[in-house]
Amino acid sequence: MAAGKEIRGKIKSVENTKKITKAMEMVAASKMRKAQERMRAARPYSERVRAIAANLSRANPEYVHPFMVANDARTAGFIVVTTDKGLCGGMNTNVLRAVTGKLRELQSAGVSAETVAIGNKGLGFLNRIGAKVVSHVTGLGDTPHLDKLIGPVKVLLDAYAEGRISAVYLCYTKFVNTMRQESVVEQLLPLSAAGLQGADNGGVPSSNWDYLYEPDAETVIDDLLVRYVESLAYQAVAENMASEQSARMVAMKAATDNAGNVISELKLVYNKTRQAAITKELSEIVSGAAAV
Repeated sequence: MAAGKEIRGKIKSVENTKKITKAMEMVAASKMRKAQERMRAARPYSERVRAIAANLSRANPEYVHPFMVANDARTAGFIVVTTDKGLCGGMNTNVLRAVTGKLRELQSAGVSAETVAIGNKGLGFLNRIGAKVVSHVTGLGDTPHLDKLIGPVKVLLDAYAEGRISAVYLCYTKFVNTMRQESVVEQLLPLSAAGLQGADNGGVPSSNWDYLYEPDAETVIDDLLVRYVESLAYQAVAENMASEQSARMVAMKAATDNAGNVISELKLVYNKTRQAAITKELSEIVSGAAAV
């Protein structure tokens, strides 16, 4: 019964793995609800800031912020948002594949890249492919804080304002629903007038706006557009965290179901092996009795 003992050991091992994956599925389901609530709570703020920025851009057209001016530099910036932990299916793989495709496209056009990594998985990937990482942040936990994101993201924002990079791309996983997440590589800078007006009346310009600025229009617009870009980065991290917990819950449920199937198959093999051993012993007893 050496084979039977070995199969029993495999069954016990898979059962222990099933307990772990089931527990991780339940934890991910609990965290997923909180992450979704946080993500949805951040959306109205981003939309409101976008609407105000669009109104200001129309109300004071004589001043153009550096974020809305295209640069001719031969370097692009990437903000790559991934998770700190694994076991969330192909979520990180999909977004990193999209980043790799965009990097190759820019390299073929003679444009180099500087990257900011948010998340341990993205940092490790960018280091492996030899990308230039100018700043990074890891260990955000389950609750992202804007003050931890401002520093790394500001490196690329300042570089764009100085004209050293031509564009900034935001790469993350967008939450659609529990079963579906989309990898997104969208242009963050330069800001387009159409993009700013996207949340304002469906992109249709409304009547002219007029404001009283204190202390002056340039200061107000500068601060507002910086806050707007920072809110987009925070929203991307919130979307990514909601996607992470959803993907992990689905992956752990699939792992739990697969473990149950493996256990059923192993038990069937064990029963067949045990029955064969019993049949063999009975045959030997009968043969011995007949010989006597």
